[in-house]
Amino acid sequence: MTFSDSIKVCFSKYIDITGRAKRPEYWWFVLLLFLGSLVLGFISDIASMVFSLATLLPSIAVGVRRLHDTNRSGWWLLLGLIPIIGWIILIVFMATEGESTDNEYGSVPTE
Repeated sequence: MTFSDSIKVCFSKYIDITGRAKRPEYWWFVLLLFLGSLVLGFISDIASMVFSLATLLPSIAVGVRRLHDTNRSGWWLLLGLIPIIGWIILIVFMATEGESTDNEYGSVPTE
């Protein structure tokens, strides 16, 4: 999946938490969020805040779908509320390869 494909999918599934998201879809979107916040932070704090609020729901949705690909519930995303240890665990979950077969959250996503 390319960068632009990932962005299109994430914004077309703005609040869709059903199904699964492969690693490239998730990590390309995270890169967009990081770079967007970084660039807009240099321009204006307000612009950065608006960008963060506008992308909050799609980032939660793609995070839940990514966890589904590793056969975990989306509730695991709440680990992000625990400083440092929770973040490390979530990064490991998100970097883990997804299941190559269908699971309870849906069929294997195509790239």
